[in-house]
Amino acid sequence: MNVKITGIGSYIPSEIAKNEQFGDHHFYNNDGTRFGQKNEIIIEKFKAITGIHERRYIPENLNTSDMAFFAAEGAIKDAGINKEELNYIIVAHNYGDVNHDSPQSDTVPSIATRVKHKLQIKNPSCVAYDMLFGCPGWIESMIQANAFIKSGIAKKCLVIGAEALSRVVDPHDRDSMIYSDGAGAAVVEATEEEGGILNHVSATYTLDESHFIYFGESNNLKKKDNRRYIKMYGRKIYEFALNRVPDAIKTCLDGSGVGIDEVKKIFIHQANEKMDEAIVNRFYKLYDRPTPEKIMPMSIDKLGNSSVATVPTLYHLVLNGKIEGHKVEKGDIVIFASVGAGMNINAIVYKV
Repeated sequence: MNVKITGIGSYIPSEIAKNEQFGDHHFYNNDGTRFGQKNEIIIEKFKAITGIHERRYIPENLNTSDMAFFAAEGAIKDAGINKEELNYIIVAHNYGDVNHDSPQSDTVPSIATRVKHKLQIKNPSCVAYDMLFGCPGWIESMIQANAFIKSGIAKKCLVIGAEALSRVVDPHDRDSMIYSDGAGAAVVEATEEEGGILNHVSATYTLDESHFIYFGESNNLKKKDNRRYIKMYGRKIYEFALNRVPDAIKTCLDGSGVGIDEVKKIFIHQANEKMDEAIVNRFYKLYDRPTPEKIMPMSIDKLGNSSVATVPTLYHLVLNGKIEGHKVEKGDIVIFASVGAGMNINAIVYKV
């Protein structure tokens, strides 16, 4: 028995926020001092490092659970299954539903429960729960679904990654330009068909790394609203990712029995273009191989970093021919990999 993705769906918000929209923001350092450079220079340097020139934001009338529901509908339709046959609905996110202009996160009931409700699934044996694992949450949820199916307690799972980071960013922090919103979903099933999840690895580093990404006050110290925003130590994360992620991917690939030359695509979490390129280049150096052209599709330039949604959304786009120069065909070997808050790392070797 194998575990394969039989349906994929995504929700990409229609609201486009270009870099130019940050031109009138007042950016501050962590210590509350103003940036010495003009916004035009800040934005230009930001684009050069991250590759982002626009991102997507959720409409004011929607929330994370809505995006998760839309992506789930697409995946269920694509798989052609009866939704009542789902054994598990696992939703990866980090901040719950945060209403527009609200300082409070709402996670009760769980986002997965809300999705099941919106799908109008009557079967009480369809268990719905949330995954909090930073940006690697969707991949970790796939790993759990794989375990459920391999153990025999499930046959069909719905795995969703959804996040509305625009609701938790500090407008006075230049890192706010990185984040975006979106959702991706996959139906995962037991099948006798060849392929599926061949191997996976996960790791959590907490001795020195646990607070590299955290919730903190605005960089504008004059604000006294006590609201908390997503914050990160970018340089530390960059160094951590380069030192840890390539080895994790190699461990996963080596344990799968698949050779490096068989890998067709690497779907890596869209965190930062330069960082992702450096991770993949270092991964291939571990095998004394040059990095192949067209090995790593990217969507961050137009979609930004939507956390748990980047990998399934990117996979959906490539499957549907929406990323120029990239395609995936039946029998191809691909790798899913991510790094994020925790600090967590994971990877999956998958045969389409």
